[in-house]
This record gives sequence, C-alpha cells and structure tokens, in this order.
Amino acid sequence: MADADAADIRSVRQVAERLLARREYATRELRQRLLQRGFDEQIVDVVIVSLGEENLLSDERFAETWVHARMNRGDGPLKLRAALSERGIDQQLIARLVPEDYDAWAEQMHALREQRFGTASPGNYTEWARQARFLQRRGFPAEHIRRLLRATGGSDHGD
Repeated sequence: MADADAADIRSVRQVAERLLARREYATRELRQRLLQRGFDEQIVDVVIVSLGEENLLSDERFAETWVHARMNRGDGPLKLRAALSERGIDQQLIARLVPEDYDAWAEQMHALREQRFGTASPGNYTEWARQARFLQRRGFPAEHIRRLLRATGGSDHGD
C-alpha cells in the first residue's frame, strides 16, 4: 500500500471514529457522512469494512439503540420500519426488532392516546377520526388503531 493511501486511510478512520464516539451509526449513514466530507470512495469502503470487522460499526447495535429510543418517543411500527429501511438496515433485522402484532404495541398506543386525548372514549365520528389520525401519524397501522379505539369504548366509526 502506498504511503499516501495509508495516510488517507488513517485520516478517514480518525473522522469515522470521532463520529462513532458521539453516537451509533448505520453503515450506510456513516459511509454517506464520510463521502460528504470529500473522502475517496474506495478508501471509505476499506475503513467501513475494517470498522465492521472490529465491531466498532454495527448495524444491529445501531438499530437496537435507535428502535428503543424511537419507541420511547412514541413512534409506531410503520414509522420505525420505514426509517430503518431508509437507513439501509437489513429487512430481517428490522422484522426481528420491530414486531408487527397488535399486542406488542397496544400498551404504547393506549398510553399515547390517553396522554393526548384523556381517558374518555371518542364520542362521535369527528373525535374518532381525530384520534385515529393522530395514531396514524405516529406510525401505527389502521387495523391496530381500529382495534384500540373499539377497545376504549369508541363505536366503530372507522369501518
């Protein structure tokens, strides 16, 4: 390897390590960040592989941390899945980390709904639709929303 290449690799690695010291990154995200800084694509790829082999860069670790933080903010499964896909996370890993079943999300949806709208059930179509739109914007599937609103005593205005 040429001395210039070794120096470039060291420079890219230093920047990558500084970024990773602040927070976890998905591989695609870190690669884009390094390329945006004007580093050579081949050298960036060498550094990315090296960081992955040393377990300093892990899509799985990034995804676990990211999903946990976003779930605590109240994001639902549709929103989480889309954002992880956008970040280049493997679909199998997404499926493992972001369950689709209603039971996994019911408690979070119920808490979000009560926090925003109180404990009273939606009394009319307008209120039912308002609550449904709120939960939909948070990333919850329509069927989960209907099921939750039915369980809270709201009539089935959404069907």
